[in-house]
Amino acid sequence: MSRIGKLPVILPAGVTVEVAADNTVSVKGPLGTLSQKVDSDIKVEVGTHTDKEGKELAAVLVTRPTNQPRHRSMHGLYRALINNMVIGVSKGYEIKQELVGVGFKAEVKDGLLMLGLGYSHDIAIQLPAEVQATAVTEKKGNPILTLKSVDKQLVGQVAAKIRSLRKPEPYKGKGIKFVGEVIRRKAGKSASK
Repeated sequence: MSRIGKLPVILPAGVTVEVAADNTVSVKGPLGTLSQKVDSDIKVEVGTHTDKEGKELAAVLVTRPTNQPRHRSMHGLYRALINNMVIGVSKGYEIKQELVGVGFKAEVKDGLLMLGLGYSHDIAIQLPAEVQATAVTEKKGNPILTLKSVDKQLVGQVAAKIRSLRKPEPYKGKGIKFVGEVIRRKAGKSASK
């Protein structure tokens, strides 16, 4: 049995889950609505789960028909995707990125992200409507770009796209990095003497 797949997804207050006839799972919460098409072999049902203290909690249960490798792999996958949707519509996801480099800047205007990354021109990125961005530059500090969304996959993809524009280099550490990320540094030529 999949250790992830067999765990129930506990629904927080204010979150509702509906399973359509075509096996599409829709999750509604205070921050928005998300939906995910689930493979027809995997069964998703909304029920209750009793915790260790004996409380009845609303939960989503995911089951698989057989122990075939295909079913086993999808079992944990769809349970994790549903769990990510529940967390997204109740708490949301946030990714912070730091722009390290002299003269690097970030600015957000009407869903358009303008980045100055040391190239001859500024880079403009049109952000999806589901992703909200804010850029803060403190005095004598690096600009911090914050991305927020209810969709974990989308906000991660946007953050990866932004990071790919100027990956951190190992000598001086310049580039776009995630806040808290540790960059492995290399010694330059002078270290060999």
